[in-house]
Amino acid sequence: MPAQNPLPATQESAAFSAISRYLVQTLVSIQSKHPEWIAEKYRKTQWAKPDFQSILIVKLTTSFRLATDVDSILLTAKKYLQILLIPEFVNSPQFSKLIAKIQQFAESKIAPAKSSNSVPSKSPTPTLSTTPTPSIDVGIAILLLDVENLQLNIETEKFLEGICKYPIQIKVAFANWRSMGKKDAEFHQRGYQLIHVPPGKDSADLKMATVGASIFVHYPTAKEIFVCSSDRALTHLSNTLQAHGLTVFQVRKQLDKIIVLNSKTGQVETHSLVSLPEIDPIEKIVFQLKELIKIEQERTSAQWVKLSTISALFKENYGSALNQVVATHLLGSKTRDIFLKYPTDFVIHYPSDTSQAYLTLFEVKLPPKAPILNKENSHNSITEPSSLENINSLEDLETAIVKIVSELTGNSPANSVFLSNVGSEFHRQYGKQITQIIKEFNLSRKFPKFLQSCTSLQITKAEKGWQVSIK
Repeated sequence: MPAQNPLPATQESAAFSAISRYLVQTLVSIQSKHPEWIAEKYRKTQWAKPDFQSILIVKLTTSFRLATDVDSILLTAKKYLQILLIPEFVNSPQFSKLIAKIQQFAESKIAPAKSSNSVPSKSPTPTLSTTPTPSIDVGIAILLLDVENLQLNIETEKFLEGICKYPIQIKVAFANWRSMGKKDAEFHQRGYQLIHVPPGKDSADLKMATVGASIFVHYPTAKEIFVCSSDRALTHLSNTLQAHGLTVFQVRKQLDKIIVLNSKTGQVETHSLVSLPEIDPIEKIVFQLKELIKIEQERTSAQWVKLSTISALFKENYGSALNQVVATHLLGSKTRDIFLKYPTDFVIHYPSDTSQAYLTLFEVKLPPKAPILNKENSHNSITEPSSLENINSLEDLETAIVKIVSELTGNSPANSVFLSNVGSEFHRQYGKQITQIIKEFNLSRKFPKFLQSCTSLQITKAEKGWQVSIK
């Protein structure tokens, strides 16, 4: 089996980013022309908006990094498309054509880069062939940067490499370097040709326009060019280059984003300059939200809490916008959807059609505590662990869970309670996650598996999750 030739990190990141963007733009095109092909769950998602595109691109790029060749990239692409598109379209000839196009695009991004970095062990023996040799599309991309107007870091350069078809081999930076501190050394180390301009308004822009207008003469193999400056006066340069057959990418900064316009196709790409924080698992997010609601309820002595208040508290405590977290875990969803998805944990209420949403926790009213009897020895009552320190064995843990289930179900075998409620109540009473305690007893089982081994409890799988009851 031939050994894999992994791409260098920079080329790999750029290639995967390019494939991800191609997939997202394909999805945007489908939604624009045939919205009925989009799965109903994601049909109302505005895929043309940069925020939704960025979320999906990050997910795709992360998944593609696990791929080792074009075939595995294609399988990953199919998996996402099967989720986002309706089954009728997935089984249609149009879908097969779409996959073929994605395969061609992936091969154009991955195969050439891999072959250029592989070292053949032996020269192949030449053979006669009547098949004509395919013509090789030789070309390079050039980057022109007005450093006084716009500065690009390494991550942004990788983003630009993922957009263009040809490798960026020429990078030219314009500035009055005397006023730029040590930036000249930094850009020189990153492979830029430095052109110095005297001080003055638009001096760097004018020099860039002068050099750029004849760039195709000095570099006849240039096919694509990035004009990086937020000064719109360079539009004339872009028009001149495009008139000579070059694909021009106009790059500018807008707030905390880099906007790239393909002057030939009108396609816009967006790159965020703000690093997105790592998103916690959804189970942890639910627990954090429940804790915030409890704290706010205690502070205000009110059962209902405004959704806007919880969103602000979440941002303040965990540094991430709640709508961003929800959009990551529940693709295409709104902030409120996380509370609707977990009805055994939250209750959401709208007093009127125009008012904002209010939240509270779903809690079962606890009946008076009753002693728990062991069915095998009913005349002896079981001592219930009163604190975490008293749970020293699996029997103690089972007794504590039986006590909680009994309280939540009214001590009736006919009643059951969701597993998540049992876990939440255990954490409330003992101050520790039950899954962590199970691990401390050196058990590799998950919470449901442990409950199945408990002789006093019965666990069943329901539509919305596991349910527990007393045997």
